[in-house]
Amino acid sequence: MSELKYKLLALDMDGTLLNDNHEITQETAKWIQIAIRRGVHVCLSTGRAVYHAMPYAVQLGLETPMVTVNGSEVWKAPHELHLRHLMDPALIRKMYEIGEKYNSWYWAYSVEELYNRDRWTDNIEGLEWLKFGFTTEDDEIRHQIMMELQEMGGLQMTNSSPVNIEVNPENVSKATGVAEVCQLLGIDMSEVVAVGDSLNDLAVIEAVGLGVAMGNAQEQVKEAADLVIGSNNEDGIAHLIREHILKGE
Repeated sequence: MSELKYKLLALDMDGTLLNDNHEITQETAKWIQIAIRRGVHVCLSTGRAVYHAMPYAVQLGLETPMVTVNGSEVWKAPHELHLRHLMDPALIRKMYEIGEKYNSWYWAYSVEELYNRDRWTDNIEGLEWLKFGFTTEDDEIRHQIMMELQEMGGLQMTNSSPVNIEVNPENVSKATGVAEVCQLLGIDMSEVVAVGDSLNDLAVIEAVGLGVAMGNAQEQVKEAADLVIGSNNEDGIAHLIREHILKGE
């Protein structure tokens, strides 16, 4: 068997690896296992925190590194932290105030747990923060929030759905996270396939050897991708592995 062109498959979770029921289908799991047996590293690359991603990594039996919270954390192995980028609590407080000002739903990941508008904390300065997010169906309010965030500076803004804004420290993204994983594994970004559906996947899709958008991806992501596959409800990942990663052996 010839050596495979691509050595790492970096998978977004929601809207990509997971179907709309937040499940990994049997077909997708089967082909991920086949890829692993053929020597492909499979890495979760998600906006979720590690405690919300880990059950799926365990389900797939992944021992490879993992990129969580849009790149704010990179894990060398499932329970071994490689690096972490924290947000200034002063920025978290400002974003909390913006969320209150616009009556928007908001949430934030600390290192330990997920907070949201219904369950916030009085101890902002005493916690270590990784990411902040806003969700609103109102396009105008979302635009106003985005304008205020841009004025703050020092932030990386993306989304994981058309109605939200996800905020990480400046220059932190899934692309920087996957680049760290490549260093850990001793491979080049040109040997990576990255798959996603939202703007938080855009940087990594543009940075790797084969950038792949799901059929359900936002248009901007599809336009940037090298390849558009089936949706997250159509086992798009299984098709990708079968037809584009393992084919031509």
